[in-house]
Amino acid sequence: MKLFRFLLPVLAAVALAACGGADTENYTPKPKGYNRLDLPAHTYQSLTETHPYTFEYSRHARVLPDSFRGAQPHWIFIYYPEFKANVQLTYHPVLNSPKRLEGMIGDAYKLAAKHNEKAYAFKEQMVEMPNGLRANLIAISGEVPSQLQFYTTDTTRHFLRGALYFNTATQNDSLAPVIEYVRKDVMHMLNTLRWR
Repeated sequence: MKLFRFLLPVLAAVALAACGGADTENYTPKPKGYNRLDLPAHTYQSLTETHPYTFEYSRHARVLPDSFRGAQPHWIFIYYPEFKANVQLTYHPVLNSPKRLEGMIGDAYKLAAKHNEKAYAFKEQMVEMPNGLRANLIAISGEVPSQLQFYTTDTTRHFLRGALYFNTATQNDSLAPVIEYVRKDVMHMLNTLRWR
């Protein structure tokens, strides 16, 4: 009986060690994963605020006034609380001035170029929209603060620039589905844009 009391803990320890050894031999590290995102269906509503422009934007977003120092009238955020994302829209009147328009387009490219240090690719695309307008879209790849920028103008009266920003430290690889989701919303916004 004394031998059994002595052997039982020893046998249990050996059995546990053997099980632990088998597990460590067959252990396979799990790859890094990203949180699963369940993206809502795209549904839209009309902009009701009074601006020199109007469009349809996502029902999952809210319109907020631009709160940055130096913000001008008619600058707004299309804010996605679920994604901690903003599409910042800045509006400028062209005042029928080709020189003024050239400066605004130049500024749009300068702001996009600020991402050169961390970007590994820029993809520029001119989009013809059903409303007769054209928009210039710039997709920026890399760990950059703004992955999508765009501008559109009627060349004589109105100029609207937009940029997508995330208020999160999450890497852009894991944000890719959300970036594509918001990109579709931006395209819908541009396709429904009308000047007032």
